[in-house]
Amino acid sequence: MLEIKKLSVSLAENKKIIIKNASLSVYPGEVHVLNGNNGSGKSTLVNAIMGNPEFVVSGGRIKLKKENLKKIIKSKLPQILVENNEIDLISLQPNERSLLGIYLASQYPISIPGVSIMGYLRLIFNMRKERKVSLAAFKELLREKADLINYPLHLLERNLNEGFSGGEKKKTEILQMLLLEPNYVMLDEIDSGLDKTAVEEVFNALRIYKETNKKAAFIIITHYDKVKEYLNPSFIHEMKSGVLN
Repeated sequence: MLEIKKLSVSLAENKKIIIKNASLSVYPGEVHVLNGNNGSGKSTLVNAIMGNPEFVVSGGRIKLKKENLKKIIKSKLPQILVENNEIDLISLQPNERSLLGIYLASQYPISIPGVSIMGYLRLIFNMRKERKVSLAAFKELLREKADLINYPLHLLERNLNEGFSGGEKKKTEILQMLLLEPNYVMLDEIDSGLDKTAVEEVFNALRIYKETNKKAAFIIITHYDKVKEYLNPSFIHEMKSGVLN
């Protein structure tokens, strides 16, 4: 379970408080949809959970509880302290949170010149495996995942998001998610910048992912009015002026 308790978050730049005493419990298999006007704190919440340094947690807690994490802690993150089967995420770096199965598809994915998509994806994929996968096997797996969202294969030969359209960047975020198979998936307006066909492809892939990963949980910020048809939300929350209901 991902537990957010009485969380307050401010901007690192000017200390402006964005979120006030937000609480949210996300159990395996649940789908939580966040609604609210622009500036209400939705993006701030998911970025704080992921550990974006642009935001500072000024109060409350973010914990991963009652998860079977001993294997990954022992092999990948032996320095992390587990107490009472709980992990304090606030003390961890974003890459450490990612290795624990938390994923954020960003609203504004950045470009990284000089870093190929193929090399980048293979690196982060192998970091999660006890044994490295061969290049041939990885390419085959990557093509399988790309087919789910009709991802243009020629993009895999380019640098990460360099010169990509907004839609191509969003599809790359979803491709990463499908490849890494996280336990907690956060989507920050993944539908923005996509045409109607691409939105349908992305949400259909999310539906398939949910069906094949029964314990995967979602926190979704979206303007897509058909999200209910694809993911059947467990809860729909309203954020207003930094307050979560």
